[in-house]
Amino acid sequence: MQETIDATKTVYQQDDRTIELSEPLKDIETQMNQIKMSILLNQQTIKEAENKKNELVMYLAHDIRTPLTSVIGYLSLLDEAPDMPLEQKQKYLGIALKRAERLKKLINEFFEITRYNTQQIKISKEHTDLYYLLIQLIDEFYPALSAKGNSAILCANENLSVYADPEKLARVFNNLLKNAVAYSYPNTEILISAMEEKENIVVTFKNNGKTIPSDKLSTVFELFNRLDDARKSDTGGAGLGLSIAAEIVHLHGGEITGQSEDDTTTLTVSLPLLS
Repeated sequence: MQETIDATKTVYQQDDRTIELSEPLKDIETQMNQIKMSILLNQQTIKEAENKKNELVMYLAHDIRTPLTSVIGYLSLLDEAPDMPLEQKQKYLGIALKRAERLKKLINEFFEITRYNTQQIKISKEHTDLYYLLIQLIDEFYPALSAKGNSAILCANENLSVYADPEKLARVFNNLLKNAVAYSYPNTEILISAMEEKENIVVTFKNNGKTIPSDKLSTVFELFNRLDDARKSDTGGAGLGLSIAAEIVHLHGGEITGQSEDDTTTLTVSLPLLS
C-alpha cells in the first residue's frame, strides 16, 4: 500500500520518468504510467495551443502595421500637397479608406483572438483576379516606394487569375513587397512578374539590395528570422512577414523559395493553377 501511495505522488510530475512498482503491482504500474502519459500529453497540447495563440496574436499585430503605414502615408501626401489635383486626391483618399477598413477588420480579428487556433484558420478559395490584386498592391505601396525613390514594375497578363483565397493571398504579396521595399537600395526598381507555368501560377518579386548570404537565405521563411543586425536596425519588426507568407502559401498547396546573388534578391511563389 505504501508503495502505491508513493507512486501516486509521481503521477503529476512533469517529467518522462516511468513509475516502477514491484512484481505483484505490475497491473497498477501500467495503469499509472498510462495516466501519467495522458497527463503529459494533455499538458503538452495545452502548451502548444497557447503558443499557437501567441503566434496568431503576433501574426495579426504584424499585419496591422501594414495598412496603418499605408493610411498614414497617403494622408501625409494629402496634407503636404493641399493643391493636389482633385482626381489624384480622390484616388489617394480611396486607397486610404480601403486600408483603414482593412485595419478595422484586423483589429476585430485581434479582439476575437481567443476564438482562434491553428485548426480554425482556413483557406476559402475562389477565382481571383491576380493582375488586379497586384496592381492594387502597388498602388497601396506608393508612399513607401516613393519615400526612397523606388518604383514597382508589374509584368503580367491582364487576364491572369488564380484559384485562391484573395484576402490571404493579398497578405502574402503584401509581405513580399514590404520586404522588397525595406531591403532595396534607394532609387531602384522592384520587378514583379506573374505568369502561368504548366499547372502553376508563378509570381516573383525581384529587388536590388544587399545580397543575402546562402546560410541565411535558407532560414528567411522561418518564424522570427530577422537576418543580420544591420538589416534589423534598418527595418525593425519581429521577422514575421516571410514566415506568414510561407504559411499561407503552403496552406494553398504551393511553394515559396528565395534566391540572392550579385545584389539581387528574388522571392518566388508557386501556386497550383487549380486545386
